[in-house]
Amino acid sequence: MKKLIVIIAFMLTAMAAASAQGKFEPKVFESSEGIQLNYQELKPIDTAKEKKYPLVIFLHGMGERGDDNKTQLTHGSQMFLNPANQEKYPAYVLFPQCPETAFWAYARPTLNMKAEDEMPPVFQAVKELIDSYLAQPDIDKQRVYIMGLSMGGMATFDMVARFPEIFAAAVPICGAVDPSRLATTKGVNFRIFHGDADRVVPVICSRMAYKALREADVDVEYYEFPGCDHASWNPAFNRPDFMEWLFKQKKAKKYMK
Repeated sequence: MKKLIVIIAFMLTAMAAASAQGKFEPKVFESSEGIQLNYQELKPIDTAKEKKYPLVIFLHGMGERGDDNKTQLTHGSQMFLNPANQEKYPAYVLFPQCPETAFWAYARPTLNMKAEDEMPPVFQAVKELIDSYLAQPDIDKQRVYIMGLSMGGMATFDMVARFPEIFAAAVPICGAVDPSRLATTKGVNFRIFHGDADRVVPVICSRMAYKALREADVDVEYYEFPGCDHASWNPAFNRPDFMEWLFKQKKAKKYMK
């Protein structure tokens, strides 16, 4: 009997802990052009009145495209679901999903994507989604972060190059960008990750981006993993300071519009 009571008490404790833990919720955002953008939202566990929270945007890679509004959580979501991280780093976290037949900014590594090129409709929808959250009174506009891997890493570079005034930090993982576009990103703190054995997105893409950012006097850290293939997000996410570095970034007001 005592053993049964102990088991029941343990189960009730576990259920209480689970109920206190936030979870992602599927949502749909409609853009001004009528694009239906699937996304998952994680809210701070306990929102306090008059308090402002960071906003995190995570852009997935090609393999997570679709319309199930679930697959985009394959990589990276567990960091934000970790109960300790939810308690220490409360934030609004958004995981949009790119449709199967579309791409974020561009599909393959390219150095020809210029700033004047029109944003694909689905990527414009992501920007409008971000804007809709920035309009909320409980979003800390000095702590807006964007990150992504592979196709999402390219899109991270692209979004920041277009709208550097929005983001305090950017974390492109195995991404690519025209390095000349990064000269205007001062005020954004970058952390770039890549594997030197990547056969999908060549490591030279991140090396060139790092060099361009350094030359533009933009705050940037670059981590290259020896022998790592395309999945450089795994060692990146496993860095003990990954979340700590991200959430301590704060945008100086002089770089905001």
